[in-house]
Amino acid sequence: MRINNNMSAVITNNQLLGTESSLADVMEKLSSGFSINHASDDPSGIAIAGKMQSQIDGLSQASTNSSDGISVLQTAEGALNEVTDMIQRMRELSVQAANGTNSLSERKTIQKEIDSLLEEIDRVAETTEFNNINLLNGSLDNRTYGEHATRMQTSKSVAAGIYELTINKAATRGTTGKNTLIGASYNSSSVNTYSNTTTTTSVTTPTGLTDFKDFINQTTWQVDVTDLGNGATLSTESGTGLGMSGTITINGHGVQLTQGTSGEGVYELLRNVCEEAGAVISNPKDGEGFSIESYKYGAHANLKIEFSTVAFARALGFDEAMFPDEKTPVIEKVGTDPEITLVEKGTAGSKSLFGAQATASADGNHITISDVGGFELSFLAEAGFDETTDTATADKGKIVFNVTDIGSMTLHVGANKNQNMEVRIAAVTTEFMYIDDLNVTRVNGPEDALNSLDIALSYVTGVRSQLGAYENRLDHTTKSLDTTEENMTAAISRVEDADMATTMVEYTKLNVLEQAGTSALAQANELPQLALQLLQ
Repeated sequence: MRINNNMSAVITNNQLLGTESSLADVMEKLSSGFSINHASDDPSGIAIAGKMQSQIDGLSQASTNSSDGISVLQTAEGALNEVTDMIQRMRELSVQAANGTNSLSERKTIQKEIDSLLEEIDRVAETTEFNNINLLNGSLDNRTYGEHATRMQTSKSVAAGIYELTINKAATRGTTGKNTLIGASYNSSSVNTYSNTTTTTSVTTPTGLTDFKDFINQTTWQVDVTDLGNGATLSTESGTGLGMSGTITINGHGVQLTQGTSGEGVYELLRNVCEEAGAVISNPKDGEGFSIESYKYGAHANLKIEFSTVAFARALGFDEAMFPDEKTPVIEKVGTDPEITLVEKGTAGSKSLFGAQATASADGNHITISDVGGFELSFLAEAGFDETTDTATADKGKIVFNVTDIGSMTLHVGANKNQNMEVRIAAVTTEFMYIDDLNVTRVNGPEDALNSLDIALSYVTGVRSQLGAYENRLDHTTKSLDTTEENMTAAISRVEDADMATTMVEYTKLNVLEQAGTSALAQANELPQLALQLLQ
């Protein structure tokens, strides 16, 4: 029996200390709810749980990102709904303007509402925003760069890269060509059987002039009325200005010009009738007289000009040789569509990616390149640009498009890097829908407007359809992310969450052991006192 080293108490104390340590761990698990509170609890488990937690946090934020993306698309789609309504209203107005019961003044009134709606579409496109990000002006579409072209648009199937083509011959307008302002002297006579008189108009147009207004102002004329019976001159009148009265009709719209009208007055009247007739008159101060051209370019650009007489056409500076039939004072011209050569993929010295099956179609300067798989690249070519006019470069008439994947909205819809979704929203401005020049007051203006508005309506519904597809995809993405987050949370729970029932059983066991150990330690501490009995 020893009293200096009570081994029973030492052993019991060590066991009690172990029980207390285990009981402390169990109580920490019960209070925290985690089975892993320190790396020492489960080194591999804490590593697994850490990765899972980062995924769960990322999935939660990705779900929020997807929801924000849906909000963006819904904002854009709501604005496009109004754009659709405005296009429908303009189409209704165009149908109204096409009716022959409407006069020019009524069509001008209709045009005022159309102009207002066009301005509103552009305002909506420029001001529809989400978190200061513009949605409908094209800033969220892939960017394409190229010279001698505007309004460039690409479908989703157009891969980033270089695309080249050559405009061999530019689209043309129907045109009279320049009036030649030929100086001449000629007479025009008419007989009035009722008054038994002859009216003779003598006209002298100046030579050496290149300005139309000066040409008219310096023209001299004289009108003599003579008696058919005795040849006596009954009256004489002379002056300067337009050599004789007559009518000029452009695409069915006519204007009466009066003898003696100044060059400025004649040009103003011609300009006004051209505006109504869907034609353009060039500036007469360019050294070559003026020309009248169709407003549109391409094979649908018709121009028909009728003069009341050949003599009247000469008084305006037109050479009678310009008429197909010198006795019929009519000029009738049609524009032409451009001639285009695509540079195909694999062409030596070129990086162009156009496929072998790619084809080009054109409506005037509006050119569209299409290929299999929904490939479409469209643009508005610079008027008059082709290999005959391009003298600044070695590759004459060539347009190089650099299509990038820059500009679209990137939605991060995953927990890890590069788990993105690209959202493209095409520009919905009147310019990109090719309705910025609608005018129902021109000849065939209502019909042209109906055609353009039908195409614009199809364009807008296509954009809305794409937005709807994005929304549906994001809706499924959000649900998938939420489901994955739920399953990941269940998985991490199995790794790091404490099983409360099992832990309580362990706690009960350790609690009893601690009480038993305490009692045993008390008994062990009393053993050395037995040695006192030996000393009695």
